Amino acid sequence: MRSTKQRTLGALALVATMALGACSGMTPRERDTAVGAAVGGAAGAVMTDGVLGTVGGAAVGGVIGNQVGKHRHER
Repeated sequence: MRSTKQRTLGALALVATMALGACSGMTPRERDTAVGAAVGGAAGAVMTDGVLGTVGGAAVGGVIGNQVGKHRHER
């Protein structure tokens, strides 16, 4: 039987793959925000093993991705 963490990571990987496939019409900064949210959500899920950690990680990752994109693409 698979553990909750394995199922959560599998689901997040699937969602991230689908979301990144839909990034073709996004600006580079929007793409960085989406990638940051996906990575943050996965990290939050692994670290906390709960929904609140997943959502919090996605929010923090999105903000970090947005700011990285802001500084990288405005030069």
